[in-house]
Amino acid sequence: MSLLVVGLSHRSAPVSVLERASLSVDARVKLLQDAVAAEPADEAAVLATCNRIELYADVDKFHAGVAELSTLLAQHSGVGLEELTPYLYVHYEDRAVHHLFSVACGLDSMVVGEGQILGQIKDSLARAQELHTAGRLLNDLFQQALRVGKRAHSETGIDRAGQSLVTFGLEQLALGTPVGAWARGKKVLVIGAGSMSSLAAATLARAGVAEVVIANRTPDRAERLAQILTGGDDTHVPARAVPMGSVPFELTRADVVVSCTGATGLVLTADAIAAGVEGRVERPAAPAAEPPAMEPPATTEPARAAGPAPAVEAAAPAGGDENCPLDLSAVQPGFSVMGEAAVAGMDAATLEQHAAWVASATVDRRETARGGPGADAELIGALAATASAVGRIPERRRPQPVAEPPRPEPVLFLLDLAMPRDVDAAAHRLAGVRLVDIESLAEASADAPMAADVDQVRRIVSDEVAAFGAAQRAAHITPTVVALRTMAADVVAGEIARLEGRLPGLDDKHRAEITQTVRRVVDKLLHAPTVRVKQLAAEPGGAGYADALRTLFDLDPETVASVSRAEESTEKNAENRGPA
Repeated sequence: MSLLVVGLSHRSAPVSVLERASLSVDARVKLLQDAVAAEPADEAAVLATCNRIELYADVDKFHAGVAELSTLLAQHSGVGLEELTPYLYVHYEDRAVHHLFSVACGLDSMVVGEGQILGQIKDSLARAQELHTAGRLLNDLFQQALRVGKRAHSETGIDRAGQSLVTFGLEQLALGTPVGAWARGKKVLVIGAGSMSSLAAATLARAGVAEVVIANRTPDRAERLAQILTGGDDTHVPARAVPMGSVPFELTRADVVVSCTGATGLVLTADAIAAGVEGRVERPAAPAAEPPAMEPPATTEPARAAGPAPAVEAAAPAGGDENCPLDLSAVQPGFSVMGEAAVAGMDAATLEQHAAWVASATVDRRETARGGPGADAELIGALAATASAVGRIPERRRPQPVAEPPRPEPVLFLLDLAMPRDVDAAAHRLAGVRLVDIESLAEASADAPMAADVDQVRRIVSDEVAAFGAAQRAAHITPTVVALRTMAADVVAGEIARLEGRLPGLDDKHRAEITQTVRRVVDKLLHAPTVRVKQLAAEPGGAGYADALRTLFDLDPETVASVSRAEESTEKNAENRGPA
């Protein structure tokens, strides 16, 4: 059997795809059950967070395993396999171990170094154990991932490389102001009472907010979180729980809203948010509309203007238009006889003639910053190299500045940490509202600085991957070694019994000495080979040594299998106590 992981994350897929592919708790349970029921997989575990969905499995066939796990992810996420496939990644054997260890250390997180992922890995392992879909391999893998993550955070400064997603989101809301100064005195509404929502509530409470209101579909969990915030040593803040039906009213009072639920639809619509800020947003006065510019009449003298103005149609030149290669009657209103539209399709000779005509003819050419008729002639010459020979090309005009009313300062700050989203993305456009969600966090974190400690964590991950692989390979040969020693003990026992038949008068003292001598001989003969084979098996490519040992000593495969089953039964009893 071999370790395989198939998944997608914020690094491989856009947030919109992750949002659609997110799995509910029930979908995760069904996915695990279907995965172990599939032919290639013997064990399975699902790691699903706000920015990743990964299915880990112990499979006996690589290609069949990839196909089956990909199909199962598509079925349970509701995203078609053809659409999902371009965003999926696959890791196998040591690469799969390396990936999970990197995830556990926060190296693969949206905010590098965040520690929340450890709790999510622990929950994934607990769910797989509860459903009995995690066997020896995945239990060992996830337990070791938790230890590697804890080691990375305790031995390095990876925490300095980034913060939790909650802290990063609050910093984005604060727009450069320290979170403590920004949050002080604000009223907070937290929707949801899970790990992310609880962390956000505690972080804001420590920052000095005036009040925290918790709304959750399960009232008991909201009450419990409110009690913790009220009675905590470092989170002493007035906190109360309210039913979900009170959210519209609480929106009218709140300054900050944090939402992270498991809902499959929107929790806060744009209309509900607009109603929540109604009356709290000062509407800036709209600028007075400027009267439309009047088009000056044509003149026989060059018009002098203080600044640029829209081009006008050509006036009849004083000397007639017989020297003009342009059909003035075909020029559409709004185009200049000196612009790109006028000269599109002209050959080089005609362009030169037109440039000469523009330079000498009397037309309504307003002077601009480009410098008058001379500059117009130069422009036409330059256009000879680029103008298309098909149709008319509108001339490039400098856009007129449009006066937009200033956007009012936010009165309601929204942090949406849910996947799929809880808050309507249209809230981005509401006056007086600032929304930070997973998508905007992904964009903001793309350029986040990486601490030097990240390199140290990467070395830890590499060392731990090598150690884990060696331990797994050594463990793979252990049942064979145990079976060999069992066979040797049976041979010793048989020979001692045969000796007793030949020497019935042998006293107990001599019988015990002979038995001990024979056992020592066998142990010494087996010691060096069994120690060496364990060392060789722990090296890359050492999996074949177990097969060689079974062949050389003609070991019964069922004996080896029974040893493995006995070891797994012992391990399961220990694992039922829960992850470390």
